[in-house]
Amino acid sequence: QVQLVESGGGLVQPGGSLRLSCAASGTSLNIMGWYRQAPGKERENVAAISWSAGWTYYADSVKGRFTISRGNAKNTVYLQMNSLKPEDTAVYYCNRYPRPWDYWGPGTQVTVSS
Repeated sequence: QVQLVESGGGLVQPGGSLRLSCAASGTSLNIMGWYRQAPGKERENVAAISWSAGWTYYADSVKGRFTISRGNAKNTVYLQMNSLKPEDTAVYYCNRYPRPWDYWGPGTQVTVSS
């Protein structure tokens, strides 16, 4: 049974940085992605990474600012977010990419505001 736990969110000023973590259990050999959902908007994918970390994908809106990576144990996925903008404010989730599981973790809130 898949379990996903996201952490690392918070309140940050524009231009600041945050590092999100995703602990995944009950899964293996999957491409994993980070998704976000802003109030009143649909959930969108912002980044993805292959099992081996040899392939990554970024949405245009975060390219050059966000970096996705995997931990040594492969079941942890990180999202380093730099140069944050107010429009990055959302709840961030990790899940399988490109076909997410029906199960979603609690997410972690990222708020970018001065």
